[in-house]
Amino acid sequence: MSEIDYANISPYTDEQAVEALHKVARNPMLPVISKFLFPDEPFYSLHRMLKSINSIDEFQEVVMSKMVVADVQRTSSGFTYEGIEHLDTGKTFLAVSNHRDIILDPALIQWTLFHNKMPLTEICVGSNLLEGNKIVADLLRSNRMIKVIRGISARELYLSSKLLSSYIRSRVASGEASVWVAQREGRTKNGIDLTEQGLLKMFDMSGTKGFKENFMELNITPMSISYEYESCDMKKARELYLSKDRKYVKKRTEDLHSIMTGIKQWKGRIHLSIDTPLTEEEIERASICDKNDRYQYIRHVLDYRIVKLYKLWKTNYMGYDLMNRTTKYSSLYGKDDLEAFKAYTEHKLSKVERNLDRDALRQLFWEIYGNPVARKEELCPID
Repeated sequence: MSEIDYANISPYTDEQAVEALHKVARNPMLPVISKFLFPDEPFYSLHRMLKSINSIDEFQEVVMSKMVVADVQRTSSGFTYEGIEHLDTGKTFLAVSNHRDIILDPALIQWTLFHNKMPLTEICVGSNLLEGNKIVADLLRSNRMIKVIRGISARELYLSSKLLSSYIRSRVASGEASVWVAQREGRTKNGIDLTEQGLLKMFDMSGTKGFKENFMELNITPMSISYEYESCDMKKARELYLSKDRKYVKKRTEDLHSIMTGIKQWKGRIHLSIDTPLTEEEIERASICDKNDRYQYIRHVLDYRIVKLYKLWKTNYMGYDLMNRTTKYSSLYGKDDLEAFKAYTEHKLSKVERNLDRDALRQLFWEIYGNPVARKEELCPID
């Protein structure tokens, strides 16, 4: 396929990004966004930054890295990471990670690469985030965002998946750029990180060699990010509650609201773990399986790696004990911790409509925190 074929989904070029960012700088809503992202700086700060941008790399350095640092300092107890040594600076990769926050998950990974003077990745993002708000769309596509088209017919989805698969392979296998993609469509709502088998089939659609060679050239690298306090936790519990009886339909501005909530809310500690790429042996074992079992094998490998990497916090152990009415992990937290977490739960519940079942919402809320523990028990021993 040609660059023309990719034009609708690929990130902006430097020239397109500079033009778009200069337009954003003139938008009358910019002072509001500036104050939201950088509350301690003058309202014209973002305008000045955007007007000075001459490339995507400069946008990363001047705006995005500054935004990540400011948000971590303002809304967390600190961000840590491990496994950066598993990334070969001379080799591109396809990062596959869990997904808990719309913007911060990929942004923190980009900051980690930037901080270690490594090339940044392109980032797969659902088209729903690029529609309806021109400012958000321009900022995202200037931030190396690949558009993953959603909400289309089965036929259109097949063609779109082929195009996306071809684009990802063209970037990674050629050594042009690394790519980040979440292990599933949308964020994990219930705390259970699962890789979608369809994602792996999509990766393989553009392969022109054998199964093993097709997956080896993508250099798939598992990553896992965890927050002490889950992004949009009560919003997720509410959505899970409403989804039990009927299909949940998002409001037009809901994704934007989730982005803003994720940026603003308190996160406690945040940790990113980067694993070694899938090995030739792992992919070889998958290749000798029959048809769909091949993808199942890779899915299980990714699930195991991502869950093993996931860092558990006191909030997770308390959530597990509360959701199961047990004291199994009580040695890992104190009574004051538990009372504080219960109070945190009730505070979050107070923000939800009064006509919704409080007990059911509370249970779902605790499961969001406790399910990562149950998932780790299921797949690998807890340290």
